[in-house]
Amino acid sequence: MGGWGVRRATMADVEAVAEVRALVLRADLERLGRYDARRVRQRLRDGFDPAHTWVIEVGGAFAGCVALRPAEDSHWLEHFYLAPERQGGGIGSGVLRTLLERCDRDGVVVRLNVLRGSPARRLYERHGFTVEAEDPVDVFMVREPSRPSLPHPGPRCRTGRT
Repeated sequence: MGGWGVRRATMADVEAVAEVRALVLRADLERLGRYDARRVRQRLRDGFDPAHTWVIEVGGAFAGCVALRPAEDSHWLEHFYLAPERQGGGIGSGVLRTLLERCDRDGVVVRLNVLRGSPARRLYERHGFTVEAEDPVDVFMVREPSRPSLPHPGPRCRTGRT
């Protein structure tokens, strides 16, 4: 699907990101008996780091977000939320593919956690993530870098630039 793009997040995006998080996670958190409308937003606000976050836009309008946070031995894919009306059209796959291609070029392992029973897990599995561990709430997944077919100049995953 065309018509989408990403831009670096700013602190001004925090409330839009908190709202899309609450909307996207609500059904899964309710199913797990863990939904709290205030807490789901506040946890995002408390950990929001625009230096590692991108806003996903469709036609120039906010549609979601994604973060890729560097850690000691890998990068953590976090806060990957796409507004429900934008899901299922290939945008999430396109955004994820773009991020993973950058990490592959840099030889970076990517980790994430997804709520147990979330349909998002299928997206991650289609893109090469495998289960590393599980607990009663989360499934922790990892993806080793694949070898790119051709060298590709451009932004490096480590810098987080788009």
